[in-house]
Amino acid sequence: MRPGEGLDALMSPRSIAIIGASQEATKIGGRPVDLLRRHGYAGRIYPVNPKAATVQGLKAYASVAEVPEAPDLAIIAVDAERAGEAVEQCAARGVRSVVVFSSGFAELGEQGRAMQDRLRLAARNSGMRLLGPNCLGAVSVAEKSIATFSIVLEHGMPAAGSLGIVSQSGNLGSYTMRLASERGVGVSRFITTGNECDVDIADGIAWMARDPATKVILCCLEACRDAGRLISALEEARDAGKPVIVMKIGMSAAGQAAAASHTGAMAGSDAVFDALFARCGAVRVRSIDELIDLGHAASILLPDRLPKGSGVAILTASGGFGVLLADAAQSVGLTLPELGQETQRQILELVPFASARNPVDATAQMSSRPDLLEKIMTAVVADDRADTVILPLPFSLHLPRLRSIYMDTLRNIRAQFPQRPIVLCVDGPEDALTELHALGFPTVESFDGCCATIAALVRLQGVSKRPQDVPAAIEQAGPLAADAFRHELGAKRALAEAGVPVLAERLVQDADAAARAATEIGYPVVLKIASPDLPHKTEVGGVVVGVGSEAEVRRAYAQMLDRVATNAPNATIDGVIVAPMAKGVAELILGSRIDPVFGPVVMVGLGGIFAESLQDSCRADGAGQRDAGHGDAEISQGVRGARRRAWPAARRPRRRGSGRCRVVALCRRAYRHDRGDRRQPVAVTRQRRGSRGARRAADPARRRAKPGSTLNSKTRGRRSGPEETQEAGG
Repeated sequence: MRPGEGLDALMSPRSIAIIGASQEATKIGGRPVDLLRRHGYAGRIYPVNPKAATVQGLKAYASVAEVPEAPDLAIIAVDAERAGEAVEQCAARGVRSVVVFSSGFAELGEQGRAMQDRLRLAARNSGMRLLGPNCLGAVSVAEKSIATFSIVLEHGMPAAGSLGIVSQSGNLGSYTMRLASERGVGVSRFITTGNECDVDIADGIAWMARDPATKVILCCLEACRDAGRLISALEEARDAGKPVIVMKIGMSAAGQAAAASHTGAMAGSDAVFDALFARCGAVRVRSIDELIDLGHAASILLPDRLPKGSGVAILTASGGFGVLLADAAQSVGLTLPELGQETQRQILELVPFASARNPVDATAQMSSRPDLLEKIMTAVVADDRADTVILPLPFSLHLPRLRSIYMDTLRNIRAQFPQRPIVLCVDGPEDALTELHALGFPTVESFDGCCATIAALVRLQGVSKRPQDVPAAIEQAGPLAADAFRHELGAKRALAEAGVPVLAERLVQDADAAARAATEIGYPVVLKIASPDLPHKTEVGGVVVGVGSEAEVRRAYAQMLDRVATNAPNATIDGVIVAPMAKGVAELILGSRIDPVFGPVVMVGLGGIFAESLQDSCRADGAGQRDAGHGDAEISQGVRGARRRAWPAARRPRRRGSGRCRVVALCRRAYRHDRGDRRQPVAVTRQRRGSRGARRAADPARRRAKPGSTLNSKTRGRRSGPEETQEAGG
């Protein structure tokens, strides 16, 4: 079934049955009845309780079979042991959708999983859609359709708006809805998927992508059960012009373990999620505040007022505020271009003692004279060197005189520049903020949050277009030979067969053979121990670099075997690898593995000493959607970026395309040897900079070479060439 199909009855029901309905509005079975009546749901409500004639003033029914019609939606508010029978009765009655609040299913182990399978089977056999179990339900704000027991709605419904919320976690989703409501941000739909027995996070995203009431989709994600469905839903939302803003939790090992126990789902690599979101047009945030700030700003600026680039102009009446915003802007990757000479001239003519470059400090004169404020702001907004204008008004709107000055000016500015993105860093009365939003000004309360929101809007603009890559089909290959996993020589043979260039190397069993191989290859050479038991050769003294003569080869061979015998006496030794000591100006590390959720993933980044110290890499989704052409532009950009981060321009490799070709070849190989049914293999690791180890690695003056210090080629790049391909765990 295509993601999102069959959810109309869940999200826009004309009739709702509550199985397990309670007289007490504070109980889980009583809360939906109370909320539906209190907030004015216009459809028909059927409480089901075999022990009551009426429930909260409504006629009650002994079973769903006795309800006068097959409801569009049934809410199951009974314990887990009785939920299976209730769902089967709904299926027999012809109910089109059910929400199962009950917990105690797959999140508790095999017995609970068997009970959950019963729910899934009943839904699948009948075509009924099932939300849950172990979920907080769903809400459609404008229709007042409430299939939740969340306490968030006890004090009022959020305003109807264009933000849709889909969350695997019920409380996280309802808390997001509450914060949005408190900030005056309107909500269209709310779905929490829980254990995802049937309806999953992809269903919620895809349905909202087709929903006319939803403009932006906020997603709280713990794990992914079906990569293909999630990818399809994200792509549908992107193609519909509806941004998906994701708060993916469970980044740490502890968080992933907690997510698994929460909903029973397996967690994929957090790095792969980052790559997936970027590829499919979603933007990731790290907190609920960011989620709401960005979602609200996007809903105001869409479809055609998103920032076109990262340049910001800051206009302030306080130099200190300007400095704070400049710091916050640069910390999230925004730039502050110097304003044009004509703009600066206009500002200085109005306020000769202003700072006019960027940030613009127009001093308190800007606030005291409305005519100056509008003229200065007009000059700054008209300067197209910046893509977005930031205006901080921390408390001005709380003062009637200043509120009048700024509101009048902002109305006039919007009339002059209807398409210009202007973001206000402001706190103020609710009615003032509501008017500013209606005028097209996003508002964010904190300085850091304001800059983070703008940076995310820039990313949103960048990922909103579908990639133009042309797919090319790849056939699956047979199993790899056993020696591909024995040590690096076999792995490199497999890579060479996949079209990944590798250095010519020889496996030898004695010093004479090593000397002959080195002479044939050409000096200098590298000697490396070949052993299935020693993936980290350097740690046992199993690597010697820069060997420059036959005599040195013989001596290094004997000494290396002695060191290995001492440090790893039980290791099986297949021989010694003799390889050319290639010279270049940059190293890349490539790796592939099978992610438990997303299937084959490939990474590319800085190799050699930088591989683990900087942990700098980018995604390489060239095998996406079972093809090797998918993502070529991003691969090229990533390879170029990895080079730039390590080497000055004068020393960058001049040969074009070679790194990209290696990545594409590895992507093909990763897909051809996958046995799963995943659509989009991707990979990335986050850039983590600034540690002491990273600084030492990046500064050659702080490093001291040690004999035999070449890094292991299975997991890191070697000192062997600018783009030596390494297999990492394939």
